Amino acid sequence: MATSPAAPARGQLMRDRNFRWLIAGSLISMMGDQFSLIALPWLVLQMTGDTLVLGTVLALMSVPRALFILLGGALADRHSPKRVLMLTKHANTLLLALLAALVFSGQLTLWMVYALALAIGLATAFSIPAATSIMPHVVARELLPAANGITMGLRQLSMFAGPLLAGLLIALFGDGGGKGVQDAHGIAVAFVLDALSFALSAWTLSRVQTGVSSPRQTVPGQPAQSVWAAVGDGLRYCWNDASLRTCFTYWAAVALFISGPVQVAVPVLAGELGQGAAAFGALAGAHGAGTLIGVIATGMRPRMRIGSFGKTILLLDGVIGLLFIPLGLIGAAWQGMLLLFVIGVLGGFVQVTVFTWLQRHVAPAMMGRAMAMFMFIFMGIAPMSSALTGWLLRSATLVQLFAFSGGALVAIVLVALGTSRMGKITDAPSAASLPS
Repeated sequence: MATSPAAPARGQLMRDRNFRWLIAGSLISMMGDQFSLIALPWLVLQMTGDTLVLGTVLALMSVPRALFILLGGALADRHSPKRVLMLTKHANTLLLALLAALVFSGQLTLWMVYALALAIGLATAFSIPAATSIMPHVVARELLPAANGITMGLRQLSMFAGPLLAGLLIALFGDGGGKGVQDAHGIAVAFVLDALSFALSAWTLSRVQTGVSSPRQTVPGQPAQSVWAAVGDGLRYCWNDASLRTCFTYWAAVALFISGPVQVAVPVLAGELGQGAAAFGALAGAHGAGTLIGVIATGMRPRMRIGSFGKTILLLDGVIGLLFIPLGLIGAAWQGMLLLFVIGVLGGFVQVTVFTWLQRHVAPAMMGRAMAMFMFIFMGIAPMSSALTGWLLRSATLVQLFAFSGGALVAIVLVALGTSRMGKITDAPSAASLPS
């Protein structure tokens, strides 16, 4: 049996001190993030019971992240990704510590939640591009595939274990029990742990020595291109490439109808099941576990297709839409966990397949800007979807909402299959992405 070339690469990486410090800090930070992802929606629901307010809070975190992520990428390129990432970790430590203190003291008010959500979202706009661009400065270029594979696997592991631990912790120490921020010590503890995770990961990051990649070279006598001019070139490239334009338009429609129900309706569903934050953690954990399995399965069978790349994505998204429809009808947490687990498996396959396709299709000189545009689509549309979901839940039931979202996704798939070139897009790299 032939040995996989990834195995020696992983062994070499784990012997690299810098990589060990970086990946350890990343895992600590990703686990901490899951605590806040569970605690914050639950806190807002305990304070107000209003799904529109929850959607607004999530939007306040997502909008600045979408608006400033391109600027964050430019700063990470012009300065050091490590320096930008370190500053954001310190900022998030202070913000989450303040949020925890306000919950512990019972002094938290809604306007404070809005302000802190906005500040956390702004910090994230700079941390995401810095975190995703630091790896080439730490490990050799030939080890990047293995390094990114390890990072993605750990991220999915945190999405599985983190919500379960967070839900149990909040339930153990007190989730508010419908009394606002009174007796919400479990929520405060979750924020404390996330703050500590940022502080600890900042310390591990300080132990990382960067400098593997050579500095960017400029042509003597030629002025450097401005940040906004580079962004404009990237936007024109994505629009002029027919396959990218089709995929980005399709993914924007998918994000509009799926992001909101996942972020807003699932916590509401957990509350209606009558099992509190533990049920919310279990539902989110089941989805994370499914995604992890989907990622692993894709690594084992990366070329598995049902027809072309486009038809495979459309088919899987259609099945996900059908699985969303009965979510509002469940009467027990295990039923929701089963549905979300299967959705996660399919979503994990789609996630890895899409990222691989983008890396093969996009010209190397445009890779950063195209990936930023991809993230911008989901980060810009997700808050609108969250706010829309919160507004709809004021007059619609969960049964109606999940049925509408799932049905809309199926309809989008059918429209894309019948009226666009989405189904004809293949895995073949574009001419621009091939080395000259």
